[in-house]
Amino acid sequence: MNAFRKVLHFGLPYKVYAGLNIFFNMLYALFSALAFIAFIPMLNVLFETTVRINTPPVYQGIAGLEDYIKDGLNYLISKKLEEDIGMTLILVVALVIVLFLLKNLSNYLALYFITFLRNGILKDLRNSLYKKIITLPVAYFTEKRKGDLMARLTSDVNEIQVSFLSILELVIREPLTIIFTLIIMFRISPELSLFVLIFIPFSGVIISLIGKRLKKHSEKVQKEQGDFLTIIDETVNGQKIIKTFGAGKHFINRFQDSTDRFFKFSNKLLHRTNLAGPTSEFLGITVIGVLLWYGGRMVLVDQTISGTTFIVYMGLAYNILTPAKGISRAMYSVQKGNAAAERILEILLTKNELKDAPKALLKNDLTEKISFKDVVFGYGEKKVVNNVSFTIRKGETVALVGSSGSGKTTIANLLNRFYDIDSGELLIDDTPIAKIKKSSLYEMIGIVTQEAILFNDSVINNLKIGKPEATEKEVITAAKIANAHEFIEQLSEGYHTNIGESGNKLSGGQKQRLSIARAILKNPKILILDEATSALDTESEKLVQNALENLMKKRTSLVIAHRLSTIQKANTILVLQNGTIIASGTHSTLMEKSAVYKNLVALQRL
Repeated sequence: MNAFRKVLHFGLPYKVYAGLNIFFNMLYALFSALAFIAFIPMLNVLFETTVRINTPPVYQGIAGLEDYIKDGLNYLISKKLEEDIGMTLILVVALVIVLFLLKNLSNYLALYFITFLRNGILKDLRNSLYKKIITLPVAYFTEKRKGDLMARLTSDVNEIQVSFLSILELVIREPLTIIFTLIIMFRISPELSLFVLIFIPFSGVIISLIGKRLKKHSEKVQKEQGDFLTIIDETVNGQKIIKTFGAGKHFINRFQDSTDRFFKFSNKLLHRTNLAGPTSEFLGITVIGVLLWYGGRMVLVDQTISGTTFIVYMGLAYNILTPAKGISRAMYSVQKGNAAAERILEILLTKNELKDAPKALLKNDLTEKISFKDVVFGYGEKKVVNNVSFTIRKGETVALVGSSGSGKTTIANLLNRFYDIDSGELLIDDTPIAKIKKSSLYEMIGIVTQEAILFNDSVINNLKIGKPEATEKEVITAAKIANAHEFIEQLSEGYHTNIGESGNKLSGGQKQRLSIARAILKNPKILILDEATSALDTESEKLVQNALENLMKKRTSLVIAHRLSTIQKANTILVLQNGTIIASGTHSTLMEKSAVYKNLVALQRL
């Protein structure tokens, strides 16, 4: 229930609606009980058992209010019976109808206001989840499967809607209905009511025992749903590999194994859930049966209550069983929803290890240099960067080369502060990067990655991500520098053409030129190029490389190069091997002094 309380915390901004819901639920519970009481005078008229009172009752204070109302009603009915029995029947029926109308109107208004609370909680919960995901460090997403995250954001949130928030309407209404009804039942017959009062907690214990394992089954169902969503995501993204390697059968088997497990877990969950209704109904009819036997004796043998009163009493007993069944279903729902809430809260309560330092500085420009001093970093126990030291002075271009896995991209990620270094110093103008506000750091940096990351939106909106206020003229200028303007103009709607998910309506070279144009438009102080030209054909590479060289003359640039021909003009080239710098210098110097660099260049010329 702790998770339930934390989810309800999101309802604080909507507490006015909660208060209105409670008020109208109280009215609902009151009118629900009074509506059944109103049947007594109607039945008395029908069976001609109305107690005839010829003189109006006298009010004798609050203690005698119940008798005063009852005698007053009997006096009114007695008087009308003498005048017109048909009109009397209409009046008592009208009383029943009015009370049921008020009951249902109160119910509607209670549901009307609870809707704002329920949907408000869901809206704020989704917004908080998305905001949390945006602020979590990159390392978090390398450890989590995309399918599992999607399941938590979609099916788990929906489960909270169905299981948790749907019971909010029952929390006040059903208990109050039971309380008001029991009060009236005790006024009619304390003996019979005592039995009903014992039954309610007894049945609650039985139902809770049945639902005890619901949470465990629900967790398995939700986890498995995340698993097959991951498989679907991998299948959609890896279609080319799956087809060319003939791996279709393997993925079909994986997916079927996952859905088989989902089938088994879902069956167990639903079987136990479905047991709630029959169990509560059987317990309810057992109570009704005992009440009919015992109450029948009170009417026919003991004659302690009248037949009409007993009929209404049975209606009141049924009026208790319906909300009691609702509460039992709610207990099941809470168990299911608790598992979903815990999975969602796991994201919301995840600690962000890359938060801004307490007195982090706003830094909007690079005035002198970027310094790596004996930097060490590793993923877990595996060290990827070992005692790396180098300096990038303002306006210089430093290139990183080396075989795959040598630590090039990791160094770029450290400069982006996607990860914090384990030891050493990473400074921007002698300020440790951890003491600079991340927002201002990201404003200074522009990045073009090996894989062009684009979004399912128009060309112009993709380019303006780093500079939303950019004019169309500025966008076109950046596209021209990146050699992208010509192909953009040929698209169906030009700069307003939607490029599809991940930009898949474009070729690899076109996508990369758009990502370069995006970085150019942002006009960053520090430029990181992570194999930015690797996806371009030879002709496009030459055109874009010229543009990038002109761009880098005005900026501090860190370039990770796969094609070594693209970084020959760099001020400094660092050769990495196993996370360590083994050589540094200009292209010509390294060709003379570094056998590793010379070998890399020779391999690319083959």
